Amino acid sequence: MIASFFWAFVVGGLICVIGQIMLDFFKLTPAHTLTILVVSGAVLDGLGLYEPLIDFAGAGATVPITSFGNALVHGALAEAEKNGLVGIVTGIFEVTSAGISSAIIFGFLAALIFKPKG
Repeated sequence: MIASFFWAFVVGGLICVIGQIMLDFFKLTPAHTLTILVVSGAVLDGLGLYEPLIDFAGAGATVPITSFGNALVHGALAEAEKNGLVGIVTGIFEVTSAGISSAIIFGFLAALIFKPKG
């Protein structure tokens, strides 16, 4: 059990280190860095490499933003097998809808509670 915590920390930390290196050394904007990490997760899932990473690292691979790209492709491919081309679009929304909805709701609630500075 301790080993699973260790590997989750290491893998999640490495993903974050990669993002920080892109920001600091390559002088990429946060938007570019975010996009690269999401696309990387999508490509790794398309190649069948992200699921074994999740099995190995658990939350270390499911919490970072790369997991969002994984979820998009994973949902699209699963639904495409069942429903054809229409499944590609519905699969993307089906798998990611809970996370996106939560982000919108909690963002709205935070805006009600705290005074934004602008």
